[in-house]
Amino acid sequence: MIDRDLDRAQEVASKFGGRAASRIEDIHERLDAVTVAVPTVYHAEVAIPLLEDGVAVLVEKPLAPDTASAKQLLDASGRCNCPLQVGHSERFNPVVQAMLRMAVTPRFIETQRVSPFTFRSADIGVVFDMMIHDIDIVLHMVQQRDYTVDAVGVNILGPCEDVANARIRFGNETVVNMTASRLALKTERKIRVFCPTAYLSMDYQKKTGIAIKVADNAALIRLARQRNFEDLAQMKHFDFGSMVKVEPLQVQDSEPLRAEIESFLESVRTGSAPAVSAQDGYAAVELAERITQAVRDQDWSPSLDPVTHT
Repeated sequence: MIDRDLDRAQEVASKFGGRAASRIEDIHERLDAVTVAVPTVYHAEVAIPLLEDGVAVLVEKPLAPDTASAKQLLDASGRCNCPLQVGHSERFNPVVQAMLRMAVTPRFIETQRVSPFTFRSADIGVVFDMMIHDIDIVLHMVQQRDYTVDAVGVNILGPCEDVANARIRFGNETVVNMTASRLALKTERKIRVFCPTAYLSMDYQKKTGIAIKVADNAALIRLARQRNFEDLAQMKHFDFGSMVKVEPLQVQDSEPLRAEIESFLESVRTGSAPAVSAQDGYAAVELAERITQAVRDQDWSPSLDPVTHT
């Protein structure tokens, strides 16, 4: 355990085992793998020397506070041929894993990630703090890097946005609507995915999800298409919800952080590619940066000048 606060490092080391130090230079044993969990602005400063020494690094999300720093980390990993995994732990959420196993082609995605303010990460906005999780998942599902961004946001508690909404249109015509807030009175983390073959609704927090597949509802769809508007109006007494076949998704009960660390260590042992690569981390930072720039470009700040009516 390495921490600038040596007392804190010793407390953690005594609880979980290992040796405590306040500087990396004080560790003389060979390091194979390290988790970097310092404030985001220090990721490059801490992680790049480790990569240059051949140490595999798991760096917490986001990869960096901006694309310039993210590019430095990406280049260092490639130059040193050393593994760099990014801690987008939501990728290991069993709900996300269940959704990815369906291998759907999304055409519209809607995400909502809201919670009360935790009084941490106040130095960054809600896009880099919370929405970054959904950004990574969306980019992983869509597999596109050509997109346009339209976004709005409001800062209430400080200089950074506390509420943000982004609408992303990808080159393959997939549209994504993402909302994040750290000013809500309750916690919700949900995603809905609309595809030509299915509709998925997932709850990250409750670790539940459902799928409505076109193939399973072919008879109902065929019936609706065969009838004209007048015939459909005569079916208004039917309960549409009870006619639709809904499939609960099989979600495993696993801990995302544990799965993330196990995946990282497995990639170090076997030499396989990290589950969330440096390229993935860079792409998430790039989109987050474009969203925050779009938020800054719109001015919702109230005027402090008195208004004089004549």
